[in-house]
Amino acid sequence: MTDQTSNVGPLSGIKVIEFAGLAPVPFAGLILSDFGASVTRIDRPPNQFHDSPTPDLLCRNKRSIAVDLKSPKGVDVVRRLIRDADVLIDPFRPGILEKMGLGPEVWFGDEDKRDGQNERLVYARIAGYRRDGPHKDMAGHDLNYLALSGVLSLLPGIPEKPTFPLNILGDFAGGGLTCALDILLALFERTRSGRGQVVDTDMVSGTRYLSTFPFIHAHLRTPLFANPASPQQSNVLDGGAPFYSVYTCADGQHVALEPRFFQVFLTRFLHALPEAWLTAARWIPDVGVQARKEDWAKLRSFLEHGFRLLTRDEWTSVFHGSSPICYPLSSPLCRRVPHPRINPHRSRRLERQILSLSLTSSPQPASPIPLPAPSLSRTPHSASIGRLELLRAGQHTTEILRECGLARTDIERLVREGVVGVEEEDPGSGVRSGASVGARAFRAKL
Repeated sequence: MTDQTSNVGPLSGIKVIEFAGLAPVPFAGLILSDFGASVTRIDRPPNQFHDSPTPDLLCRNKRSIAVDLKSPKGVDVVRRLIRDADVLIDPFRPGILEKMGLGPEVWFGDEDKRDGQNERLVYARIAGYRRDGPHKDMAGHDLNYLALSGVLSLLPGIPEKPTFPLNILGDFAGGGLTCALDILLALFERTRSGRGQVVDTDMVSGTRYLSTFPFIHAHLRTPLFANPASPQQSNVLDGGAPFYSVYTCADGQHVALEPRFFQVFLTRFLHALPEAWLTAARWIPDVGVQARKEDWAKLRSFLEHGFRLLTRDEWTSVFHGSSPICYPLSSPLCRRVPHPRINPHRSRRLERQILSLSLTSSPQPASPIPLPAPSLSRTPHSASIGRLELLRAGQHTTEILRECGLARTDIERLVREGVVGVEEEDPGSGVRSGASVGARAFRAKL
């Protein structure tokens, strides 16, 4: 680290309260924690029926406090945390936090009286659908959000129906990443006004906003994306163009081909193929085939058969050092680093497994754990330090309550009453786990 850099992240000093939720919420919190924010996750206390209520892997650099939100005293504990926070991330359906007495009106108060309990709070809410729309009270998943946004219709697939992707587009891009951006915008505006505000993120609108470029092309009926005038997989960027596609190699691995520098690609590709195979070929493409859509089917067949003659690594060598025209497909799994097989239905095992996946600053996609993409020269992210562990519910309860000013006797009483959960030692395994007074006795780590 040079003299001009610091290990203090750009969000250092920002306090975030994150209610435990599904993928978009912890990812938004992860982005903030990676860049220096202090993120506290509010979990439900584990009990004898639900050993691990929040098997969340997006918990890097976060802390956990387990609180019974059905208890008035538990709500008071959370209210105390939010009163001193900069950001609140709400994953619940509309009205849930309001019923607890933790809605925006509590923190912002009356517009004229300015009598809120934390008027600087950025109150971020993530939902599947718009809170003022007809679907606001409906449950949903990533695929539903993509369908309603119109994005699903642009994705390639068979003529009968589009392919549904991983939950990257809706949950993580349209939801978590967009929410993190919304929070940063509100924090920036607060530097001028001194006031917080409600930030609403929904995955339908977020995904649709991300798709502005293809939506415009579809509306204009350009050849780049599918549109009502053309079937799917017949356009350049939806898999229809043979020079912008994925091909299988001799070893069953794959390479991705892109459309630019086609002349360079074709020269190297033809040079690498066996002469006898080229002689036997009935048709050999030329550079102009890119513009002749009637020959795309022949070009695809030629490329499919040609790529199968060499392995992926051999093709990588053929194109190494050339313009970015052909790349090997990398798997997200790194075979060099062992990783546990986690069964989500066995939550007790999930809590006890500590992930020994070392973080790496290598730019190669072989790293099992992606690092933050933003790269800041003076205030870099902190994700390259340490190891990723499962965050257990209540792991930092005592520490957090002490920071709130609670005395030892007050914390002990809250533990005895089951208002908060803390870790206890599991005598049988020597591994610490979460527990709740309502299920079995706690032993507070005081």
